[in-house]
Amino acid sequence: MSLKIFEIFYSLQGESSRVGLPTVFVRLTGCPMRCVYCDTAYAFSGGSNMEIADILAKVATFNTQYVTVTGGEPLAQKECHVLLKALCDAGYSVSLETGGAMDISQVDSRVSVILDIKTPDSGELKNYLWSNLTHLKGTDEVKFVLCSRADYDWAKELLNTEKLAEKCPVLFSPVYSQLNPTDLAQWVLADQLPVRMQVQLHKILWGEKPGV
Repeated sequence: MSLKIFEIFYSLQGESSRVGLPTVFVRLTGCPMRCVYCDTAYAFSGGSNMEIADILAKVATFNTQYVTVTGGEPLAQKECHVLLKALCDAGYSVSLETGGAMDISQVDSRVSVILDIKTPDSGELKNYLWSNLTHLKGTDEVKFVLCSRADYDWAKELLNTEKLAEKCPVLFSPVYSQLNPTDLAQWVLADQLPVRMQVQLHKILWGEKPGV
């Protein structure tokens, strides 16, 4: 069984509660969404087919506990579920970064799902699969990538109406080089939101490019 893999690389986790941890990233090719701020459009196509056994062998060469499966949109390839299970069976601490347009209900329960909620300014709100919110568990995380004050206000309302912080940790992140992170930090503090405000550490360290 194989998947189309764009890249496998070793870096520091730049987002989520795992920020700063040395992590192996397995980036799958392809994504059905086209967010206006997408920073991985290079992974919409290309890459090469890899057997799951070969993926695990490559991951093992980096000698780290943490593995993140990302994209593109990794769940667009149905074999991703098999890969996630195999990584968990191998003893890794596994997280999955998903854009929210694909069903997460069948993801292995050992995986920490980092679930984006697409805001109006993302351009992809219309394609969001809202039933995913019913499948969240305490070890998952919800992430809002915010383009503007309007996005922030929309996310704040959803945070309250869906009681998201009672389901799992919630992350608010500014779009890189678009929304001033200091502004976002001040809004979060002023409204006393029960969220983790984050910036993308890997971009601060190395810029916006593949392999980081």
